[in-house]
This record gives sequence, C-alpha cells and structure tokens, in this order.
Amino acid sequence: MYGMSVGIRRLGWRLGLLLAMGVWAGCVTASGPASGPGVVGSGRVQYGDPKAVESVSNSFGSTDLQMIAESMTRSLLQSPAITGRHRPLITVDHVKNKSSEYIDTRAITDTILTQLTKSGLVRFVVDMAEMDDQVDELGRQNESGLYKKSSAKKMGRMEGADFRLVGSISSIVKRTPDFHDVYYKFSLRLTDIESGVVEWADEKEIRKTTTR
Repeated sequence: MYGMSVGIRRLGWRLGLLLAMGVWAGCVTASGPASGPGVVGSGRVQYGDPKAVESVSNSFGSTDLQMIAESMTRSLLQSPAITGRHRPLITVDHVKNKSSEYIDTRAITDTILTQLTKSGLVRFVVDMAEMDDQVDELGRQNESGLYKKSSAKKMGRMEGADFRLVGSISSIVKRTPDFHDVYYKFSLRLTDIESGVVEWADEKEIRKTTTR
C-alpha cells in the first residue's frame, strides 16, 4: 500500500508539472516569447511598408516626399558642381512653403540632406537655424571654465560653405463638384556662395486628381 501511495503521489506531481508547462506554453503562444517585447493594446493597428505608395487623398503625403527627395538627390549628385569638386561644403536653407496647405518642409529638407550625406560626395555645414546652437556650444567650451583648454574647440575655425541649397514648394488647386485636381511643383537650386552663380537647378512636378 505504501508503494502504491508513493506511485500515486509521483503520478500526481508529474501531471501537475505537465499542466503547468501547458499553461506556460499557451501564454507564450498568445503573447509572444517571454524574452521578446510584449504587445500592448489591441485593435486593427499593424505595421506597414514606409515605401509603399500612398494614395489616400490629394494632400501632400509621404510618397510625394520620397519621390521629391529621390529625384532631387539623384539630379544634384550628377551635376558638374558636385562631380567636379571633392566633397564640397553645402549649407541648406529651409524649403519655403508656397502651397495652399500645411506641409512639413523641414521633413523634405532633412530627407534630401540625409540622402546626399549617405552618398559621401558632399558635406554639410550647419544652417542658420542651427547656427545659434553651434555658437552657444563653442561659447560654453571656451568661456564657462568647465572644460580643459586642451580639449575645448577653438573659436574661428568653422569652415565656410561652398554652396547654398535653396528650395520651395508651390501648388495649384482646381476643384469642381465632381473633380479635384492638385498640382505640386518642388524647385531646388544650388548657388555658389562666393560668386553668386546658380550652378544647378531642378524641379519635380506631381499631379493628384480625384473624380467622383
């Protein structure tokens, strides 16, 4: 009887262990591996391809930004102003929004700048929007007394840009009860800072039409 009692207890312990493992496996299947990030919330939200063509509305969207950036970057890198020099220095002005809607022009500027930088063919110096921060940092290193003089970056050593990159985006909107047409034109030009000569210019046109 004693041996039978021990066997029953062992069998019960094994069944309990198997049950616990089954519950744990079910939890992992439902919420992902324990070592990975958990999933918070619920609903129909899912990741999408950031490069997928966006055709939601006539408004300026991510696909338009990508097309503009890729077209302008390719054109500029093939221009003699860039190919004829060794990694020229460029400063970038904000793209001016002359359209009839709000457009985050800084996002356009940043995307173009990033793609140009990745090419390794050009270099950029801080633009006017970032110059104040650059001057503040140099002042802090040289005047605050917090930095070793041997490691503080010296004043008067910033490099001047060879070119200035300036752009604008404009739009023309036509609307009827059955028709909505938006035409966008993005223009970009590269100017030699010393001579004032426009060395390169290009534009990208986009038309988006909706009919009912």
